[in-house]
Amino acid sequence: MTTAAPPSARRTRTLRLLSQSGVLVALLLLVLFGALRYDGFLGAYNLSTFLRYNAMFGLIAVGMCFVIITGGIDLSVGSVVAMSSVVAALLSPHGVGTAVLGGVLAGAAVGLLNGLIITRLNIQPFITTLATLLAARGLALLLARNQGGVGLDPTNTALAWVGQGDLWRLPVPGVILAVVVVAAAVALRLTPFGRHALATGGGEDASSLMGLPVDRIKLGVYGLSGALAGLSGVILAAQLGAGQPTEGLGWELSAIASVVVGGTLLTGGVGSVWATLAGTLLLGLIFNLLNFENGRGVISLSPYWQSVIRGGFLLLVVVLQSRAGGSGEP
Repeated sequence: MTTAAPPSARRTRTLRLLSQSGVLVALLLLVLFGALRYDGFLGAYNLSTFLRYNAMFGLIAVGMCFVIITGGIDLSVGSVVAMSSVVAALLSPHGVGTAVLGGVLAGAAVGLLNGLIITRLNIQPFITTLATLLAARGLALLLARNQGGVGLDPTNTALAWVGQGDLWRLPVPGVILAVVVVAAAVALRLTPFGRHALATGGGEDASSLMGLPVDRIKLGVYGLSGALAGLSGVILAAQLGAGQPTEGLGWELSAIASVVVGGTLLTGGVGSVWATLAGTLLLGLIFNLLNFENGRGVISLSPYWQSVIRGGFLLLVVVLQSRAGGSGEP
């Protein structure tokens, strides 16, 4: 005879399904609205530009998804993007492979440092990643010698292609994001690493008692988050033609908002890479629609409204999770 799931568990599963299906429904409705209201909304130029720009947010959101699933947080990703963009620019004279690898490894190094401090020194993730946020931003400015940017080697056209080129008529950053999302979704659901990450977020003490390598899992997710932020920084440098030490401000909040809008619980133990991608696209689509509306002259909103909207979305979803019992046991 099977035992019925407790009400809190059923409520949490219902919340998860509603959140993940809700973000997809909202995404489809906004696409339909944009297609009916604006000429060129579904045109090749707008779709390419949309994917090229939002791929960077999608990459850091995927890394953030794994971190939040374990019950942690990574506030350093925006600064890591900036630092990695400068590293990639400085290494661009040595070839595209060196520049890309250098930027990714620089980000991974910060992520692993976060993981080591959290696991070895038992410092809270919020404090740890806040400290590395400041350190990575300062390091980016130091590497750039306090200049506004570090230009790419003009002969390294292959690196510029990573941010500005197309592959199979799709923007290269969008193709990179698609590969990363598929790999991350498989890893989360079908590998021990993903299952252990979910278990760690569901109950760290219980996972330790079961013999799961909790510290190694934490080290892995923070390293992954840093590496994907590093990759986003490489794409940023390739798109703009220069490493940008002052870019990435507030990107960590965009990543958190995308993850939470996609139904991942801030308390850990529940999450979906696909829903995180949908959350990223949903937020990006809202700003895309606002740009079209600005072009029609109906409204006039400055870019700063993007931060207001992201903050409002994040607050709304967290409140809904709390009211629906999202902090219950997954």
